[in-house]
Amino acid sequence: MVNDLRAFSLDFFSLAGKVAIVTGGNKGLGQGYAVALAKAGADLFVVSRSNNWEETKELIEETGRRVEFFQVDLSDREALKQVAAQCLKTFGKIDILVNNAGTIRRAPLLEYKEEDWDVVMDINLHSLYLLSQEVAKVMVEQKSGKIINIASMLSFQGGKFVPPYTASKHAVAGLTKAFANELAEHNIQINAIAPGYIATDNTAPIRADEKRNAEILSRIPAGRWATPADLMGVVVFLSSKASDYMNGHILGIDGGWLAR
Repeated sequence: MVNDLRAFSLDFFSLAGKVAIVTGGNKGLGQGYAVALAKAGADLFVVSRSNNWEETKELIEETGRRVEFFQVDLSDREALKQVAAQCLKTFGKIDILVNNAGTIRRAPLLEYKEEDWDVVMDINLHSLYLLSQEVAKVMVEQKSGKIINIASMLSFQGGKFVPPYTASKHAVAGLTKAFANELAEHNIQINAIAPGYIATDNTAPIRADEKRNAEILSRIPAGRWATPADLMGVVVFLSSKASDYMNGHILGIDGGWLAR
């Protein structure tokens, strides 16, 4: 045990020489995750539905790391299977997968459209499961890897007007634990980040509603909305050697929301 204590260093947080896939990495939280991993030393394979990635490219290249982009609609189940293959073709390995891509559609439960349910579940759940499965096959061969899912406060709560989002994020928490149970023996760790209320494009309508915004702030002990920068440190930790004994955990980064 003494030797273990002496062996620890801040190098445990380094991602030098690692290759990370980040889905939805061209804006918002995904962009923050991608830049954080690059700053810690990883090369990036950024997946997005659009090709609007100039800003992300600039931010990552400023760190001196390599970045490649891959445009794909993750609701296309056959197309998403190309993600792992293309990353391997480009970098030769996959050390980290951040399943960040997600969507949300709001409507009262009794008015919710079936097609909106399908869109949310396809992106938030089905694509995460299938991509994780494909990447896990690579990581099992490598005998190492980190998969980081993006859960939500609605992995713990019910919310209103977002039934498929809530269902998908509860399922993300469950899949995180299920994958962790099966893959731990292969030296693969699977954990999830559950962000609280973050100032992104997705939450702009809520922040613009003065009444709803005030209600949310009154519940957050930190007294403010988070920004993507508030989650950069945790994605590095979960991607690094420092978290090697952490598996199947849903880590809330919420300014104290769940503790209130």
